Amino acid sequence: MTQCTQELFEFAAHFSRRVVAEFSAERLTSDGGALLVRQVDRRIGLLRRFAACFVDGRDPERIEHRLLEMVSQRVYGLALGYEDLNDHEQLRHDPLLGVLAGKRDLDLPLAGKSTLNRLELTPADAAAARYHKISYADEKIDALLVDLFLEAHATAPERIVLDLDSTDVPLHGHQGSRFFHGYYDSYCYLPLYIFAGDHLLCARLRAADQDGAAGAVAEVERIVAQIRERWPQLEILLRADSGFCREELMRWCEDHRVDYLLGLARNERLTGLIAAQMAEAKQQYAASGQAARVFTEFDYCTRKSWSRSRRVLAKAEFTADKENPRFLVTSLSAGDPRALYEDLYCARGEMENRVKEQLSLFSDRLSTETMRANQLRVYFSAMAYTLLEALRRLALGGTEWARAQVDTLRLRLLKIAAQVRVSARRIGLRYSAAYPWKHLFAHACSALRC
Repeated sequence: MTQCTQELFEFAAHFSRRVVAEFSAERLTSDGGALLVRQVDRRIGLLRRFAACFVDGRDPERIEHRLLEMVSQRVYGLALGYEDLNDHEQLRHDPLLGVLAGKRDLDLPLAGKSTLNRLELTPADAAAARYHKISYADEKIDALLVDLFLEAHATAPERIVLDLDSTDVPLHGHQGSRFFHGYYDSYCYLPLYIFAGDHLLCARLRAADQDGAAGAVAEVERIVAQIRERWPQLEILLRADSGFCREELMRWCEDHRVDYLLGLARNERLTGLIAAQMAEAKQQYAASGQAARVFTEFDYCTRKSWSRSRRVLAKAEFTADKENPRFLVTSLSAGDPRALYEDLYCARGEMENRVKEQLSLFSDRLSTETMRANQLRVYFSAMAYTLLEALRRLALGGTEWARAQVDTLRLRLLKIAAQVRVSARRIGLRYSAAYPWKHLFAHACSALRC
């Protein structure tokens, strides 16, 4: 790399004043607000427990970078917007990131890109362990996500809603289990996400050569069992679009005291059953010129795929000179069809924002060769999200940022320029007095009892 030898940079003048710049300030960071995220981690103990999900087979006497430091460095980097391992070649010298990662001697650098890459390339079998000494236990990480959700509640809620959704992650290399998906018109992975409100309970990477609901029963069974071990009488509702309307999943829910509200793909039989309601909606539209909805319900069974008749809710909607029917299938025996559709089912749209936040934390950066290594990258993004969700919940409740997206929090609350001074007895940060959201920073710090 060409070394910069120029000491002073001159720019266009501002009226009669010269505009000059130079690289002469003391150590600075652009991530001064990250101390709030560090405080959140002290509250919920996420990174310590996440690191405990790994097995470190390295010789302790030859270790330069502790496992907890590397895991913390990677998760904090994603939370702060550094998606690429190459970024850490420069970040490893950032004293604040050293504080976040728990580096005792801040004069020594953190792990570089090659070391972090070896962390991600965890072996799937013993033969690879000769060169890659660190591995992870996915079942422990899965359990940790659910534990963090349980610990976020002082008392058991009356009911929780589990939202299931999948998304596509386009692939541009030759990663393992790479398949072409006709609907998305690309080679991709199809990760499965399960949320309870804002809490992420499952982030499972899947190949694209299978049904969109593949593996959903196993994940739901695992999560429900762990939740009911703590809250045995809890009411649980499963909510998802028509891609998860499968006999296997509905039957499991019916056998295990779990209700469901699922989208149901329309067909000629279904649309024929609501012909009268659709005609009524057309009349209302003709009279008012506004979109009209008429709701109804009926018992329905498919000819082959369902084992029994089930309650179906239907929305007959006419808008902009076209029909727009929608159908749901549910195990709920009570409830007005309109309320179940508009108030309960449509609320699942908020989950799509949570999935987008995973992408804001670079869960789509899946360029490593193996499925296992890419799954670990998804886990890293999931942990970064969990930290920022806890920041939003614990520190920003009641403020204008209580529902802010994670990229908004990153830009406005974490990306604060600060001067870092390290002495024998103190690590001090000095922020700009012109920072426009000082009151929100102070509120968050007070809420976390910094």
